[in-house]
Amino acid sequence: MKNLYRPIESVIEDIKPETPNITTYRFRPKEPVTFAAGQFVELTVPGVGEAPFTPSSNPNVKDTLEITIMRVGTVTAALEKMKVGDTVGLRGPYGKGYNMEDFYGKEVLIMGGGVGLAPLRSLILALFDEIDKFKKISIRYGARTPEDIVYRDLLPEWEKMKNTEVLLTIDEPHPEWSGTVGVVTVLLDGLPLLTTVDVEDLPFHAESAVACVCGPPIMLKFVNMTLLEKGFKPENIYHSMERNMSCGLGKCGHCMMGEYYICKDGPVMTAAQIAKFEDPF
Repeated sequence: MKNLYRPIESVIEDIKPETPNITTYRFRPKEPVTFAAGQFVELTVPGVGEAPFTPSSNPNVKDTLEITIMRVGTVTAALEKMKVGDTVGLRGPYGKGYNMEDFYGKEVLIMGGGVGLAPLRSLILALFDEIDKFKKISIRYGARTPEDIVYRDLLPEWEKMKNTEVLLTIDEPHPEWSGTVGVVTVLLDGLPLLTTVDVEDLPFHAESAVACVCGPPIMLKFVNMTLLEKGFKPENIYHSMERNMSCGLGKCGHCMMGEYYICKDGPVMTAAQIAKFEDPF
């Protein structure tokens, strides 16, 4: 019987700085760690502790796994001191990810903020693997400053994909930035989501499109509000509700929200599921 608490020994194969405080690590587990986009794993730094992270790599790649991590605590600080060839532990995957088949034939809107683009990267790469099954893909991402933009080298490649657009914004004006300025919701301002008539650049029909959102809680709150105002159906808005997850098995209760355990019933949850709560974010 599989021990659900036993981490799988995994070697750090590559370390790539993304921003001053965000790094992408590629791990090679000694046993396969297969996951669906949106699921999470627990990463153990030996002698320090463990923390939950959502993989940022393509779920169709089985021999390695990438996680993009912001330095925010004890585990991440210890991980930052490690080098290629060092060993960590990975256990999981846990929770519910995205059901890709639910997106077939639809327009897909991806909304990310800060390091929140990391879990969405896994979804984006999975979408690209089946790109002909989706009408359109729109990636809309906001960062605090230009140097806080993750996957800077990948974004131009994503924009070259069939029926795909990439729109960026930063929070405040910056001398090195000539693009859109404002929080990520400004990237929805000009989107004619309520129309049922195709617009030339990128058609979006709010009543049938799906939106996948990941970022800080305040961003989730206002993106959710804006999408509902634009006509998105609550069951078609998917949030990555990554908060207070610890054991990954619904045993410790740290991530409980009403009758839900985020680690088991999420982290991917729809706006319809969380609508009953006064402030789910």
